[in-house]
Amino acid sequence: MSKHIFALILLFFVILGLVACNNFGSNDVIKIGISQLAEHAALDSAREGFIEALEEAGYKDGENIKLDFQNAQGDINNAQTIARKFVDENMDMILAIATPAAEAAANVTSDIPILITAVTDPIEAGLTENLESPTANVTGTTDMNPVKEQIELLAELIPTAKNIGILYNAGEINSQVQVDIAKDIVSDMGLNLIEATVSNTSEVSQATQSLMGRVDAIYVPTDNTIVSSIGAVIKVSNDHNIPVIGSERGQVDAGAVAVKGIDYKLLGKQTGEIAVKILKDGKTPKDLPIEDTKDIIFIINKKAAKDLGVEISAELEAAADEVIE
Repeated sequence: MSKHIFALILLFFVILGLVACNNFGSNDVIKIGISQLAEHAALDSAREGFIEALEEAGYKDGENIKLDFQNAQGDINNAQTIARKFVDENMDMILAIATPAAEAAANVTSDIPILITAVTDPIEAGLTENLESPTANVTGTTDMNPVKEQIELLAELIPTAKNIGILYNAGEINSQVQVDIAKDIVSDMGLNLIEATVSNTSEVSQATQSLMGRVDAIYVPTDNTIVSSIGAVIKVSNDHNIPVIGSERGQVDAGAVAVKGIDYKLLGKQTGEIAVKILKDGKTPKDLPIEDTKDIIFIINKKAAKDLGVEISAELEAAADEVIE
């Protein structure tokens, strides 16, 4: 074999090796760390959807990928510890579920690709300067809610409502963003927004109780602290015959009258599809815009409505994607 031919063969294998490396290597086990702020139906569903998208693309835990799921138990300090752990263990990718988990991951690495989901305002959270062209190592999906449509739904379902309660953790950036939007919308509609804030889940029942006698209905945004204790909100509200309108599927499943908002499993799956573009196609986070949810769902809990004396028109029921009997 001539030296020239040998050199060409050697060059071919070098190029082949580089291509394999850029696509994480077919023989490598890809390590993906999942940092989830807390365990509740919405965030759990987002994680499940993400994993489902990976599996559909051929990435299966225990085979060609290794998933390390860590739950911060609603504690920001835990989220920071988890993020540092993932960096120390040289993860190939991080999935950060909820704003504090995303902030913690972004604060400790500018190299590892970070996929985010259940983050309401990535710009306000300091994760990027531009959603269309991410400026750092972060991409994924935002769960910015159609707040205007949700409050309009509340007004349609409970036309006599003048005072609307809203529950949230003022320490969550994602919640404060939604509350600020809600204030403007409620004001434009000539209604009153009455706030009750909490700092942890143990305060949720008492905060809900503080609204009783002062509100005609309650609107619950996608606040992790409140959603983690949505059962307490529903119980207190039902005891006082106050309807709750939610912002994501898990809330209506728990007993809210209706929701026009996000299905977090679909949102997580959308995030997983973005991750596949990095794993399989060699894209980087800067190549991929942070996406809004593609799927807004409208669900009516007919049983809850009947129990609370909320009338559901035939037109509204026909417009729903799902009706819980």
